[in-house]
Parts: sequence; structure tokens; C-alpha cells
Amino acid sequence: MADLLVIAYANEAAAEDARKRVLSLQSEYLIELGDAVVAVKEADGTVRLNQLFSPTAAGAASGALWGSLIGLIVLMPLVGATLGAASGALAGRLTDVGIKDDLMRDIAATLDSGEAGLFLLIRKMTTDKVMAGLSGTGGRVMRSSFDETKEATLREALEHAQAATRAAPATAPGSV
Repeated sequence: MADLLVIAYANEAAAEDARKRVLSLQSEYLIELGDAVVAVKEADGTVRLNQLFSPTAAGAASGALWGSLIGLIVLMPLVGATLGAASGALAGRLTDVGIKDDLMRDIAATLDSGEAGLFLLIRKMTTDKVMAGLSGTGGRVMRSSFDETKEATLREALEHAQAATRAAPATAPGSV
């Protein structure tokens, strides 16, 4: 069973940085993701989704390949590739893999303008190492399907980063 985690960040850059950290943890086999999406609430209230995987593009590429092969059989590879790409793109557009786009848009609509949400569909993870990897990114947990212990650990790691930022003394320019 996969877990859904949504973390809100002050801006898109912070959310993208956190996603990069999570993806580097995945390359170290500390976490297995089903999806990792950054949703940004624009100034006009619309929500933009930055997804890693585009099913439309993948469908078009796959459709073009299969269309070309079928087109070779009937001696019309260009027509086959064109029809295959179009049908593949349509199929990819209608396919929603990972976290449902409507759910992400609904949750991200509750963000303030300019804020971003990091949506993670987590299949497996080494909890302590992933929490340490996310520590220092800031952000706040908006939604989670973790058990209470994991969620408390995550909130603690994220709050630690916010507390360190608030506690840093501000020095005036020119002071020693």
C-alpha cells in the first residue's frame, strides 16, 4: 500500500529543492516513489502541476512506434506513424497515473498565492533516513496517510528547519 504525503512550501523553488532531495534519496534506494509532483498556486488562483512523467508524450511516442510498425505491414509507414502518434497521445492524455490530478488541484487550491505543494506517493521508505533527508527543507505537512508516529517525526524534522531559521540572529549591515 502506498502513502500520500503533501508538504506545503513558501514558493516553487523550495518545493522543487525538496523534490530533488527526495529523488536523490530514491537513487540511493532509501525511498520508492510512485509519483512526485510540485503544484504551484498562481497569483490568479489557478493551479499549475509540474509533473515528472507526461503520459501524453509517452503515449505519442509509443503510438508512433507501433503505428510505424503496422504501417510497414500495409506499406504506409508515415500514415501509420501519424495515426499511431495521435491515438497514443489521446490515450496518454486520458490516462492518469500516480496521484490523481483533480485531487492535487483541490488540495493545492487551499494554498496561498505563490505557495507550492510537494505531492509524494510513497510505496516504501527507510523512515529515519528519509526524514533526515527532508530535514532542513522547511515546509508544513498539509496531508499525510502516515501513521501518527511517522507523521510526528516528519513534522518535527520540518519544524526544526523553521525554528532554526527563526532563531538565526539578524545582523545589521556594517555591524561587527
